[in-house]
Amino acid sequence: MSLLYRLLYVAAYLELVSFVESFQLVSLTNMRYQNSIHTKRLLAVIDSDGTKRKRSIRPRSSKRRSINFSKEIKNPDDVETWRIYGVDVSPDSLAMGSNENIKEAPGDTKAAPPETTYLTAPVIESLLSRLRIKVDDSRSNGFTMLPPDLIDARVIRRSLDARRRRASDPKYTYVIDVDITKGNARKLKFVHQPGRMERTKHNPGVKNRATSMDVSDIAGRKSLPRVVIVGAGPAGLFCALSLASSGFKPIILERGQPVEARGKSIGALIHRRCIDSESNFSFGEGGAGTWSDGKLTTRIGRNSEPVRFVLETLVKYGAPPRILVEGSPHLGTDNLVRLLRNMRADIQSLGGEFHFECRASKFHIKDRTISSLDAENNNVKASHNANHSVSFNDLDAGAVVLATGHSARDVYEELAASGVQLEAKGFAVGFRIEHPQRIINEIQYGEEWGNMVRTNRLSTDDANKRHFDSIGKSVKHHSGILPVPSYKLATDEAFDGVSNRGAYSFCMCPGGQIVPSATEEGELCINGMSFSKRDSIWANSACVVTISPDDPILDEYRINHGELAGLEFQREMERKAWVSIDRPIMRILSSFCNINEITKALVHGVETRTSSPVRVARDPKTLQAMGLDNLFPAGEGAGFAGGIVYFISIQIPNKL
Repeated sequence: MSLLYRLLYVAAYLELVSFVESFQLVSLTNMRYQNSIHTKRLLAVIDSDGTKRKRSIRPRSSKRRSINFSKEIKNPDDVETWRIYGVDVSPDSLAMGSNENIKEAPGDTKAAPPETTYLTAPVIESLLSRLRIKVDDSRSNGFTMLPPDLIDARVIRRSLDARRRRASDPKYTYVIDVDITKGNARKLKFVHQPGRMERTKHNPGVKNRATSMDVSDIAGRKSLPRVVIVGAGPAGLFCALSLASSGFKPIILERGQPVEARGKSIGALIHRRCIDSESNFSFGEGGAGTWSDGKLTTRIGRNSEPVRFVLETLVKYGAPPRILVEGSPHLGTDNLVRLLRNMRADIQSLGGEFHFECRASKFHIKDRTISSLDAENNNVKASHNANHSVSFNDLDAGAVVLATGHSARDVYEELAASGVQLEAKGFAVGFRIEHPQRIINEIQYGEEWGNMVRTNRLSTDDANKRHFDSIGKSVKHHSGILPVPSYKLATDEAFDGVSNRGAYSFCMCPGGQIVPSATEEGELCINGMSFSKRDSIWANSACVVTISPDDPILDEYRINHGELAGLEFQREMERKAWVSIDRPIMRILSSFCNINEITKALVHGVETRTSSPVRVARDPKTLQAMGLDNLFPAGEGAGFAGGIVYFISIQIPNKL
């Protein structure tokens, strides 16, 4: 039944109830539909003598109404933690109270963690309003204080809600943990309501969990297998860190260069168009994400313990502490360089070995295990190599973690030739669309707030100001500062001439730039990135369509390439793009996000490496490749993109 008919049905039912109550029908027992659920509901309204009686409506939340707040509780002085959602603060209010910090004390030079630095006077005021606590504005030495009923408070998450519903202004929404005694919680009538107010695990203060890995205690074992990790991207590095912290001596093979030398190869590609097939935007320490924005994306809950573990580990090695709180955390390429150096040094101090410019070329399989592997040196100066290795022949491996990244196509081909079970998976391809960032500011924030975006880069902020001045409309003045906005677009009704496909934006880079991400001569593909300040005058995002594993467009490629058909499809798109490289960039006119004016945009192509088109078949229980007892596929390159970091760093060491 369609939604319209369902609404009409409900309306008719309500009208019938009203009719029955108004005319006091004596009996409905002789109606044809006597036994229907609707008739029984109507009969419940009327006594047998025809007199109307009062209906008792069952409350929606019986648990909440049945709580006896006057009942005595045990241990009222025990402290518990409540997580409070939906604490809203306007940007203008934050601008007025930005220098107030409840954790600050005179003479304290040590920077406070973001959980407390974000807890300014306007945030506390909104929190108290949310909890219905009426207190005077109490201050001591100019610093905001919590009322006596609350022991402590910490900001867990802050996000910006810029949806312009009913012409509302943008607002920052906070999730805050509050420590309070059981007695005060009862007095203030705290009730567990999922998504609004939840009792959570009491965790006094702000702890750094990044120093302790939640893995099995295996350091006391007499013998540990030699673990070879192929690839030093996010999955490989976190796995190496976890193994090294647990007593293993992992060997990390990375075909690209360490992050310091990798920057030189990328500079040569950008300025002289000289591509190094082993060290580029895709290959090298940190993986493709090092020079691709550094967004931190998760679908397993931003406030969960696994996500907090990953974020705190990144902060430990040099990431800005604000990522612990921001709703859409972003590292930026410039921060990643320092972070990777620090993480590598720590892994080496724990006994891990890094071998850069060392490409895994062959896997020797015997009796359902990878007994050894070969690794070739890329013939680059040995000074780039952290352990001065040249190459390996028959490198013994007790276990192999395959974390190569989605551009290591030669590894897929070697695995297929070795008989490792592979399976096709869905992926997406398309183009990258680029707008002036000021246009996105206007679309997302509107004419009233778009001019409040600040990057602290004079040329970018001046271009934004000129844009809004040219509109010429008189708008309300604001003092609040807004971050550079991004956007997301998605539909499942993108008609390709034959059928509908999914289409969506991907890896949107506000204040960013477009970079070449090809790994071979004669191919062209692109990606996007932003530095930590996001201060470019341009915004870009991939706009891609989905391709399913059984998509008819891949039929001609399956004939000769089987499960690797998606790889060959990507290659052909990139080669065709290379042939067209001297043609002018296509300029399009697009009606964007229901905006009245037609905005100009640049379309760049092609974007083919959004994800891997093939995966290594993996046993969900053992996490090992199907048919092999010691190969652990991990990360994007193996076709497993979800939970790359935490899943790999915890689950695989436990299996070993």
